[in-house]
Amino acid sequence: MTTGYQIKDQSAAHFLTIQVVYWIDLFTRKDYRDIIIDSLKFCQQEKGLEIFAWVIMSNHVHILARSATGELSNTIRDFKKFTSKKIIEHIIESSIESRKDWMLRLFQFAAKRHNKSGKYQVWSHENHAEEVFSNSFIESKVIYIHENPVKAGIVSNPEDYIYSSAPAYAGKDRLLEIIPITFSVKVIR
Repeated sequence: MTTGYQIKDQSAAHFLTIQVVYWIDLFTRKDYRDIIIDSLKFCQQEKGLEIFAWVIMSNHVHILARSATGELSNTIRDFKKFTSKKIIEHIIESSIESRKDWMLRLFQFAAKRHNKSGKYQVWSHENHAEEVFSNSFIESKVIYIHENPVKAGIVSNPEDYIYSSAPAYAGKDRLLEIIPITFSVKVIR
């Protein structure tokens, strides 16, 4: 079942929310977050993904991005397919994943429920894509992305959460290169 949140203009910037099926808290472990970071880097270098802001939360990823090649849907599809495979491999091979059996059962159930050809489904089908339409919309989404870890009680300040573009905007070390957006007014919380 699809919703109105689809990528229609493949070259336009979009705010994307990519969620793990059943909102499973997969990204509480560094190994899984690193799979996401490595894959996003690959998409930047090899697929023309231009990232303006991003965050990895426990069960979803927000990205404000566009495709330099005009193939945003294909890039996101490939990202989800690759990361799903790597995450499942890591879960199966892990000797320390205490949630292994539980997660694999849920990922199998999701695949069967959605008539997937594969054995497992890690990501939901939707990307909740919202096309960027104004500067104020962009600013509100960047703030929303960066405030997610603060609202979740993970950090007190957005720039302290390393699995986000907030450190880059604050001039700190970053895990992922971005294309920063300049705002006319400094946001005060």
